[in-house]
Amino acid sequence: MKNKELILAMKAAFAGGEEIMKIYNSGEFEIVQKTDNSPLTIADKNANEVILSFLKETTIPVISEENKELPYDQRKKWSKCWIVDPLDGTKEFIKKNGEFTVNIALIENNKPVLGVIYIPVTETMYFANVKENKSYRVKLKKEENMELALSRADELHPSNNKNKIRVVGSRSHMNTETMDYIDSLKKTSGKEIEIVSKGSSLKFCLVAEGLAEVYPRFAPTMEWDTAAGQAICEAVGIKVIDKTTSEPMLYNRENLLNNYFLVSNLG
Repeated sequence: MKNKELILAMKAAFAGGEEIMKIYNSGEFEIVQKTDNSPLTIADKNANEVILSFLKETTIPVISEENKELPYDQRKKWSKCWIVDPLDGTKEFIKKNGEFTVNIALIENNKPVLGVIYIPVTETMYFANVKENKSYRVKLKKEENMELALSRADELHPSNNKNKIRVVGSRSHMNTETMDYIDSLKKTSGKEIEIVSKGSSLKFCLVAEGLAEVYPRFAPTMEWDTAAGQAICEAVGIKVIDKTTSEPMLYNRENLLNNYFLVSNLG
């Protein structure tokens, strides 16, 4: 897989992760509150700055959690854009459980075509080129050339488990609607249901790599929470379905708040 924009996104995600780990390993970080009362650390800001320094060479506009949101009248003219979450899983970061990620996706005509999810604590990177219908995982080595990382990455394959259904739940956002869905799934499938808890965009990765079959998200998310994960799932043939439209989720919408969605490998 050779793709200049993908390699650039991988480099940007790795560099962003390096900035996050400087704060994470210091044991001391400032927490402030955003307008939605979610925690924000200086790590978000530092990672965002370094990611943007890489992506600016493409001249493709960027939607990022840490950037000022531009009006839709301006954004709707974009045929391509980057969507970035410099630190997805801030609550996991604060809990110091390692389940936080850097998310970068490239959008073309409202659809994700590239996705990178990087886990700084384990130095593990997931990435996909949707047009090539393949997703990968690789454990990075310090200062490694990303082209070399591409060459030794392991391809992801969804599950063909027919004995039970593993449902991915959020460590921070499991709610009544999700539990009701799980109960319904148990009744209609007649199979054993196992709950797999995971933070951040890693929930998408679990389904894409065959460690779970379903990820229902019936709680608020933003486009930067899901774009990279959707790319990684779609590249292995797994749909991310908007529960309102019953169609795959689209991006760079007027409202960047996602509807509820379902990621499923149940067919």
